[in-house]
Parts: sequence; structure tokens; C-alpha cells
Amino acid sequence: ILLYLAEKTGKFLPPGTPANRARLLSWLMFVATGIGPYSGQAVHFKHHAPRDLGKGLEYADNRYQFEAQRHYGILNDHLANSRYMVGDTYTIVDMAFWGWARLAPFVLGEEVFAKFANVKRLVDEITARPAAARAIALKDKFTFKAEMDDEARGIMFGHLKTKAA
Repeated sequence: ILLYLAEKTGKFLPPGTPANRARLLSWLMFVATGIGPYSGQAVHFKHHAPRDLGKGLEYADNRYQFEAQRHYGILNDHLANSRYMVGDTYTIVDMAFWGWARLAPFVLGEEVFAKFANVKRLVDEITARPAAARAIALKDKFTFKAEMDDEARGIMFGHLKTKAA
């Protein structure tokens, strides 16, 4: 959606060169296929997976925490030499990055920003934008279920139910 809207409006894209477009698409895909999925799985196994699954859970938790850390490290290293994800222009990649990176403490732990200072720098800069404040405020317009009760567990872990014979 971000790419479609950016191309439709001509906003939040880097200067129009083939090299810039390639960087934009590459980093956008990195966020969409790396940061997003690994962060999501890391959150699941760290905060929500049933603890009675044993050793397999430990393996999954370690795997996704490691991969999320590795991906945030790549972002951090890249941002050491770049104001934004695609050079000096704020783009849709930064928006996609912010959607996940602002929640990095929930994904990887409270110490994450001490380890990834360049990620924190960009998160803080984007969070200070008026549009970011409006995006964060959207959650206050809706009521979301926050409890992990039996109904939620049944939906989230339906695959663990044994079928009646």
C-alpha cells in the first residue's frame, strides 16, 4: 500500500533515479520480509507462546530473537552512515521501518535502543513528526481486546487443540 500511494501521489519517494528506486525497493522489501516477520515471530515466542511446549519453544524463541537482533543490527549499521533508510530523503521505507522499530523494546527487550543507537535516532526523529503522533493516536479511537483469555487462546492456538475421535 505504501508503494502504491507513494507512486500515485509522487510523495515520500527518493529522487527519481534507477539507483534510488533500487535502494528504495531493496530496503522496503528488507523491512517487509525481514524486520516484520522476524519481529512478529520473536514477539509471539517471547510473549505469547504456551510455555508448556518444552524444548521446541526454547529453540523457536532463541531462533527468532537471534534473527530479529541480526536484522536490527543490519539497520543500525546502515543508519550509521545514512540519515534515513534511503539517503537524505524521508521515504516510505522510513515509515515502514518506524512501524516496527518503535516497538523494538517489546520485541527484543528494553535494552535494545542502547545497543542500536542509530535505530533509536531515526525512531525518535520519526516519532516527533506530527503524522506519527496522529498514527499513534489512532489506537485510542478503537477498543481492542487486550486480555489473553480462553477465547483469545482458542483463536490464537486453535492448531494445538486435539480433534475428537
